[in-house]
Amino acid sequence: QVQLVQSGGGLVQAGGSLRLSCIASRRTFGTYVMGWFRQAPGKEREFVAAINWPGDTKYADSDEGRFTISRDNAKSTLYLQMNNLKPDDTAVYYCAASASAWSRARNSAQYDYWGQGTQVTVSS
Repeated sequence: QVQLVQSGGGLVQAGGSLRLSCIASRRTFGTYVMGWFRQAPGKEREFVAAINWPGDTKYADSDEGRFTISRDNAKSTLYLQMNNLKPDDTAVYYCAASASAWSRARNSAQYDYWGQGTQVTVSS
């Protein structure tokens, strides 16, 4: 079992920045593919970004270079830096851990463990 505890998020004006954090309970954090997903009201959960152990990254096209995913394996912590936020970024954001292949990192169904979610609200 891996427990993921999220922090960060909140209310920010359009153009602002936020950083989300996700701390994993397990020392083998470094072996997991880690991802961020988000879900807006009335919409399906969607992929935001993912990172593997060596630090390779994948991003959703909608990130448009505004988001940066990173991980500190020594601290078992995952981050999502979000800049130039837009009202369309408003959603509940979830971190997740996957033991599946890196090629499947965009697929939420491949993730085994999920954080509790944190609300990000961007006002116009």
